[in-house]
Amino acid sequence: MLDLLPGKDDPAWPSGTRGLRLLPLRAVRYVPDEVGDLAAVTSPPLDGAVGREGREPEHPHHVVRLIHPRAGTAEARRAQASKTLRAWLAEGVLAADAEPALYVYEQSRGDLVQRGVIGALELSPPEEGIVLPHEDVIAHVVEERADLVRATAAQLEPLLLSYRGTAAAAGATSAVERATAGPPLLVTTTRDGFRHRLWSMTDPAEIGEVADHLAGHRALIADGHHRWATYLRLRREQAVTPGPWDYGLVLLVDTAQYPLQVEAIHRLLPRLPLSEALAAVGDSFRVRRLATSLAQALAALEEAASTGNAFLLAGDGSYHLLDRPDPALLARTTRRDRPADWHALDAAVLHETLMARVWRVPDAADCVAYLHDAEAAVAQAERLDATAVLMHPVREELVHDLARRGVTLPRKSTSFGPKPACGLVLRSLEDPCPSPGQAPAPPRTRTGPASPAERPRDARACLSREAAAPG
Repeated sequence: MLDLLPGKDDPAWPSGTRGLRLLPLRAVRYVPDEVGDLAAVTSPPLDGAVGREGREPEHPHHVVRLIHPRAGTAEARRAQASKTLRAWLAEGVLAADAEPALYVYEQSRGDLVQRGVIGALELSPPEEGIVLPHEDVIAHVVEERADLVRATAAQLEPLLLSYRGTAAAAGATSAVERATAGPPLLVTTTRDGFRHRLWSMTDPAEIGEVADHLAGHRALIADGHHRWATYLRLRREQAVTPGPWDYGLVLLVDTAQYPLQVEAIHRLLPRLPLSEALAAVGDSFRVRRLATSLAQALAALEEAASTGNAFLLAGDGSYHLLDRPDPALLARTTRRDRPADWHALDAAVLHETLMARVWRVPDAADCVAYLHDAEAAVAQAERLDATAVLMHPVREELVHDLARRGVTLPRKSTSFGPKPACGLVLRSLEDPCPSPGQAPAPPRTRTGPASPAERPRDARACLSREAAAPG
């Protein structure tokens, strides 16, 4: 169970600090009559994998064509995404809902059920302690995402944020449960076996109940650190007066009612043969060869990780368990500006000690890949004569504790889920429609790069020429 961050009633919450502020939005969604089965155009969370593998989606209106458009250059990809989005809006493939709403979202597979609420969350920097990151980000990835958002003037994927409510369903959670008693806006099952259902919440009293409840809580970014960093960057560029760039598309889940799952993220080092990796390790770790199945090897990794740093290497048809690192090596190679429990992180030891100092593997896209599936990581390592590094999930309580203290983990240290599917709810940054009881934002004077927000808008997305002032 993922016991996340406390609300204002917890002593850890500073007195007088504001909490989460979630506003309704007019979601841009696929029109089923135009695309048919929603499962054919939506996708499980992509994490960049589809773009790297270069697979072309079969459906002409698949959301991947917006998030990872295929073109020869970065500029061409951005232009293609913008052109595609505007064409789909003009053709009626996508359309904005008639009125602002919060959206109740449910994912289920077997006995697992997760529910949360989707809306536009007011942005806040980490130092305010309202939305806390727990992983580092890569600057060039943030820049690439920012370029795509500027080009499309849209937020194409919701972040997954977690907060801890009370044991009894109340406030936002109670409103979520009531919403699911009515007929959903959509039902679909994606290829990963998850069934997705979505409801809209438009009653001002219901929306107010959710807002009042969330105002007493803060949240942890469970998934979407680069998107959140992108939101913050663009707000700094765009925000002279209040407007749509001050909010980000998120899914908020109360983990007191719906605990998240935590899984490991494995590494593939395509340019490092396993034989060379083992030779370089030498006696700096205890190394044991395991002639067992993958399941048995992962069980051995779990046992070893319970007492210290441990890794499972693969790529030659067997498995090699590394544990009990040389303390002197760790002292020489890991950062000294981090607390002791940060040094207990396997990802920290992997990236700072093994990759940077022992194997001399740059932390670059062509030198390390991240995979959620251990079997796939092993298969690719064996095919490429490379090294797969299988990881054990980080302890949940360590993530919370470090996040509360403002200490971030190395990137790709954790995988919380289930994550929201891509393509079910999009948010236009060109939509001037106010939330209930909220006045339209005044024109702004932009300070950042030119954006499609200054171009004529399509009426289907509630876009108007009055939404932005000339740059």
